[in-house]
Amino acid sequence: MVNEGGSLIGKPHVRVDGVAKVTGRARYGSDEPIIRPAYAYLVTSSIAKGRIRGMSLDGARSVPGVLDILNFQNVGSQAKAPLGPDGGPTTTTMETDMIWHDGQIIAVVVAETYEVAREAARKVVVDYVVERPAATFDSPGVQAEVLKVNAGRGDPKVGDAAAAFTAAEVKIDAHYTTPTQHHNAMELFTTTCVWDGPKLTVYEPTQFVWGTKTSVAARLGIDPTMVRVVSQYVGGAFGSKGPNARTAWIAIAAKRLNRPVKLVATRDQGFGLHTYRAETRHHVKVGATREGKLTALMHEGWEVTSRPSSYSVSGTDVTARMYACPNVTTKVNVVHADRNTPGFMRAPAETPYMFALESAMDELAHELGMDPVELRRVNDAQTDPINGMPFSSRSLMKCFDQAAARFGWSKRDSTPGSMRDGDWLVGWGCATSTYPCYLGPAAARLSLAPNGKAMIQLAGHEIGTGAYTVVAIVVADRLGLKVEDVTVSMGDSDYPPVAVAGGSNNAASTSLAAAKACEEIRHRIAKAAVQAVGSPFAGGNPATLTLADSKLAGPGGKTESLANAISRVSGGPIEVIAENTPEGLPADTIAGLHQGKFALLGGTARKDVTALAFGAHFVEVRIHGRTGEIRVPRVVSAFAAGTIINPLTAYSQFMGGAIWGLSSALLEATEIDHRDARYINDNLADYVIPVNADIGQVDVIFVPEEDNRVNPMGIKGIGEIGIVGMNAAVANAVFHATGQRVRQLPIRIEDHIPDERT
Repeated sequence: MVNEGGSLIGKPHVRVDGVAKVTGRARYGSDEPIIRPAYAYLVTSSIAKGRIRGMSLDGARSVPGVLDILNFQNVGSQAKAPLGPDGGPTTTTMETDMIWHDGQIIAVVVAETYEVAREAARKVVVDYVVERPAATFDSPGVQAEVLKVNAGRGDPKVGDAAAAFTAAEVKIDAHYTTPTQHHNAMELFTTTCVWDGPKLTVYEPTQFVWGTKTSVAARLGIDPTMVRVVSQYVGGAFGSKGPNARTAWIAIAAKRLNRPVKLVATRDQGFGLHTYRAETRHHVKVGATREGKLTALMHEGWEVTSRPSSYSVSGTDVTARMYACPNVTTKVNVVHADRNTPGFMRAPAETPYMFALESAMDELAHELGMDPVELRRVNDAQTDPINGMPFSSRSLMKCFDQAAARFGWSKRDSTPGSMRDGDWLVGWGCATSTYPCYLGPAAARLSLAPNGKAMIQLAGHEIGTGAYTVVAIVVADRLGLKVEDVTVSMGDSDYPPVAVAGGSNNAASTSLAAAKACEEIRHRIAKAAVQAVGSPFAGGNPATLTLADSKLAGPGGKTESLANAISRVSGGPIEVIAENTPEGLPADTIAGLHQGKFALLGGTARKDVTALAFGAHFVEVRIHGRTGEIRVPRVVSAFAAGTIINPLTAYSQFMGGAIWGLSSALLEATEIDHRDARYINDNLADYVIPVNADIGQVDVIFVPEEDNRVNPMGIKGIGEIGIVGMNAAVANAVFHATGQRVRQLPIRIEDHIPDERT
């Protein structure tokens, strides 16, 4: 039974781990107090395709303090090949002499100090057999194939889009591109491995401790019960931190030395070690009546991946369902190149694919002479246009209306180039934001003591979003306690398993498991209270009893101290373990979590509703008429995302996503040498991200929304929706300012902005 007051959920609360973070007591992957560790440094390939003919290690071994050097010749057979982000094949590392991509791990140097390991690694001489690599789209030697099964559900399609487009009164036919981007979280990729006899403990940042646990065990060929993964705090991840290729090699190094080994990969090495956002291409065709009603939508995408992998994000699953359109066809293609395998990056599918759709919608609005907001209103849908199911809720136009009012959209002159402020061209643009609502399985161990203190343990993940605080709020709310009376422990595979912290499911998955555990404790207390002779609740209905203000309360104003109520159940704390499997997932899903299996339900895969969160971005850009300098003085974004547990941290998530969207539009791109298929700007000096001076006013609006169908608590998730659509809103604003339509990101002065001096 839910605490009827619901007094804590929806009220802002400071992070319960805030003091630990600002005082340095919060332990990240590299912070664990390991006794006498050795230090590892990676040797990575300097070519993108070929084989290793041989390695000269004499110079490296001659450096005083070197303990060991691992390569394919001495340890290659000791680890099985890793799996990709989709669970399929991916590039290998030291398992063989083969080079799949630039920056691949080819050796590990272990030494007494980090500095010695680094010096020795630089003395490793590699003799390569070099082959010509294919870097990206249009490179000689790339292989392209149609992704025949899009995200396991087929390519969304309805009606006859080709015929409808041919017959359409107004048509848009355009191509769009987005670049490779890398996560570049503040915390580097780090791993520390410690063996205690047959038991391995891994300290590293991960978004899925149970997945990392089982992945390491599988690669090493050991029992997963012999592996523990600890990740109390993650210093940013955004999709990049989870099961990976490096961990097994550090574990092997520690086993060989019978000593803990710590690795902190460098910033530039991170570009080749882990996944990234793949570059994409899009061909969008939109047909409409002269009144703006969509009659046809055709969206074909292309994505770059590695040679062995067929991984793709396949974002047409969302774009096909965004607006009411009777005729839709989609297709996704993967292009195989000599690159490391891409993977999840904040709103993996929606960020690139919605850029294409929302840009095309703006082009259509201009062609029609129609306000872009009204075009979206005319084509708003309350049922899924692909399968006809209802949306669990859809407050898209509420988001547009509230954001437009605060932005002052009604003052916009629709003529491109018509709004100026001195030498500055002023442009206003907007775009839709959306993200699927996912829910994962989760379990939790909860105890409640007679003194009113609660402790909950679950293998959840604090990736910077305020997860500890969210769980504390839910437990306090359901047990009638203060937030300060709840201790939350997460980030340890010794705790009950929780789904991966990705797809914006973390808050919903952990909260529902926590709430279920609370209900079990309340039920035990209430049942004992109505059965006990002399109890103020004797003979009553246990369902009518609630926990509030550290008391057990019932009808008629009856109350009893928590200590008395608990004493009937237990002589000490009451402890329960609760498991929550979302309806629609198999009954053995929790068992699958113990095996590290990835399981999420929601979005467009549900059988009852299509579950999406929605939002709207409004952006003002200013472009200097002579220099082309682009500034973004203000942004207004509105989001309808169901139940917001903690508005304080939620606001930060929305704002951070919007800022990353601005960065995606104007700054971020991983530059690639097309001849050698190597990353060029693999550092934070050359990989351009925004600083404070680049960001103006960011205004976030919470649009109230109750969604009783998305999940029992109505939580939709907020971590990823903030970035979606912002790149299109900026590009649309640039068009409004200049009349120059930008279809390729990022928007760079030299490529896209006209010089008025000419």
